[in-house]
Amino acid sequence: MHKACPLKDLAPGDAIRLDTSPPIAVFHTEEGELFAIDDTCTHQDASLADGWVEGCEVECPLHASKFDLRTGSVDAPPAKLPVRVHTVSVVDGEILVEESTEAPNLPPGLTVDGHV
Repeated sequence: MHKACPLKDLAPGDAIRLDTSPPIAVFHTEEGELFAIDDTCTHQDASLADGWVEGCEVECPLHASKFDLRTGSVDAPPAKLPVRVHTVSVVDGEILVEESTEAPNLPPGLTVDGHV
């Protein structure tokens, strides 16, 4: 379980990056929902926490791939592989993320521990 931040510190519409291995992005949508997915776009090494969120979708800031925050599926290319989805809970006002046990899909040239 990873402690992200106090819920009050993550405004609706914002995202944060957790320095896990691989990194995880936590999103607080304008609608007030919380989602956590792998932070790295599966097409190329770019932080999805720096992307644009609309509804339940995040657009990668590098080449505009889109991922569904609920399922991790790719909604727009050039990415072809989904990102992992993680379980988010709020306990005593703190956002907690339970990391998926699935293997991550990482872009070419990137390993769980960093660049090759």
